[in-house]
Amino acid sequence: MAPPPSAALPLQERLYTTRADIAICLVCRTCLAPLLAGRANQAGLISLIADENVQYLAMALVWLFSKQYPLAMLPFGVYSVFHVATYSRTNLIPTLQPAPQGADPKAAPKPNALADTIGKFVKEYYDTSMGLVAFLEILLWGRIALSAIAFQSGSWILIVIYSAFLRSRFGQSAFVQGQFRQLEARIDSLVGAQSTPPAARQVWEGVKGSVRAFHDATDVGKYVAGAPAQKKTS
Repeated sequence: MAPPPSAALPLQERLYTTRADIAICLVCRTCLAPLLAGRANQAGLISLIADENVQYLAMALVWLFSKQYPLAMLPFGVYSVFHVATYSRTNLIPTLQPAPQGADPKAAPKPNALADTIGKFVKEYYDTSMGLVAFLEILLWGRIALSAIAFQSGSWILIVIYSAFLRSRFGQSAFVQGQFRQLEARIDSLVGAQSTPPAARQVWEGVKGSVRAFHDATDVGKYVAGAPAQKKTS
């Protein structure tokens, strides 16, 4: 395992490095091992690329070696909270506080109060938090787009990479799709007002048409038979 990041590095860069290390371990264990064992094929490679852990690992590496955007840390932070909570509930707590055995060995063990509390927290706030992550990822695209418009160094390469990442997230995540639908509905409501100039409506319709054309052109399922994109609820 790689050594911890140097304490001399800025806090933001150390957090990115730590997140990348965790993602590398997870990807190697769950995704790369079957391929290295000799079961690599086209479907396996596509599944590897489509895996959200691989995608977030790639973006973590991009953020690590590109201009730092503080907003980019927030989605990783939200995910980390739930990853730590779930791992603690399913692995750490049963190990550190094993359930006491009752008089009847066939009886179900008494649930741990702390594990139950964490489980309720995850169940109650997961959907809301994933919606927040989706919103932040869309907001981050807008922030990068502004940098590209201002011709900041490396911003055009970054907007291309992040657009591909967000397009993949849209194809996989119901939360990202929901946030885009809400955004479209809000802008439709604003543009549909009587006080809105017709030119603004035409521009908005042109933007929507371009986005739909980009969506259709980048639909991997049309080009790879038998490998439709799997939608996820994250």
